[in-house]
Amino acid sequence: MAGSLVGRYAAVVCDLDGVVYRGPEAVDHAVGALGELTVPVVYATNNASRPPAEVAAHLSDLGLRVTAHEVVTSSQAGAAELAGRLPESAVVLAVGGPGVREALTTAGLRVVLPAEVNDVDETPVSGVLQGYGATVSASDLAEAAYAVSAGAVWVATNTDRTLPTHRGTAPGNGTLVDAVATATGAEPTVVGKPYAPLYRLCAERLGMDVAGLLAVGDRLDTDIAGAVAAGMDSALVLTGVDSVTTLALADARMRPTYLLEDLRDLAQEYHPAETDYSWWTCGGDRRRIVDGAWEVACKGTDLEAARAGVAALHEGLDLGELSPADVRRLVSEIDRWQ
Repeated sequence: MAGSLVGRYAAVVCDLDGVVYRGPEAVDHAVGALGELTVPVVYATNNASRPPAEVAAHLSDLGLRVTAHEVVTSSQAGAAELAGRLPESAVVLAVGGPGVREALTTAGLRVVLPAEVNDVDETPVSGVLQGYGATVSASDLAEAAYAVSAGAVWVATNTDRTLPTHRGTAPGNGTLVDAVATATGAEPTVVGKPYAPLYRLCAERLGMDVAGLLAVGDRLDTDIAGAVAAGMDSALVLTGVDSVTTLALADARMRPTYLLEDLRDLAQEYHPAETDYSWWTCGGDRRRIVDGAWEVACKGTDLEAARAGVAALHEGLDLGELSPADVRRLVSEIDRWQ
């Protein structure tokens, strides 16, 4: 894919929900676009409840050729964190779905479930790995709090406060982590996005440096912020949570290297927004902001307008020339993906 965006990188680290699928269904064009890539792809997910083999099976059902080795979960990142801080065969309390238990076992740690704590011998619980699970109960959270209060190393897979479901929004792992934090006064080490450990584990899995990888995601506050924290270039795709509007308002810690309509753009030549210190230009689009209004010299495609417009808005926001309210008003005039 010479000349393409993906051709600049050794591999892609791809988010799942909102990028590859939404629930059981594939995102438009995602499967075909990923199947045509000529660089390795690993899939990084904050979803701690599902084991990698189950995620790989879901992707295979959608038409991708994916093995469990190509799926990296926040549970695996959490298990790696604990394995690096605890002695071999240390007892770790697994709070969450099957993916949490499997990751700890694979890392060589001795797993105990909340319901089994009282059946363990005199060996104390040395660590707690807390991830999301649909059946996590108040008693599970209580056991986590008891262990943390007694000095166990506490690692959380992620702190996403909400979880989208087919019935609406449910409490996410962050809400459950907050319950343990409130009970103990402690704060966990968090390994999932927007923190760097999950992305670093992806680089380790690939045997590559983070500088040669491209992270792709649909959420600024997790996917993109995590890539920035890890020192990895990133691409925001407009198929999921975030839009051009939220990107225009984002601070530097959540700004991607690239803006894409969908995954097909990975195989295309990328035209960035560039400035001559007066106008911002992207492809056929040329614009600037004068007296709080757009001045458009020539109109390009919707995506070119979005790239040039966001660059102009970020400049104005960073220089203090525009307020968030100004940005919202101006971006509404160019954002097809609000």
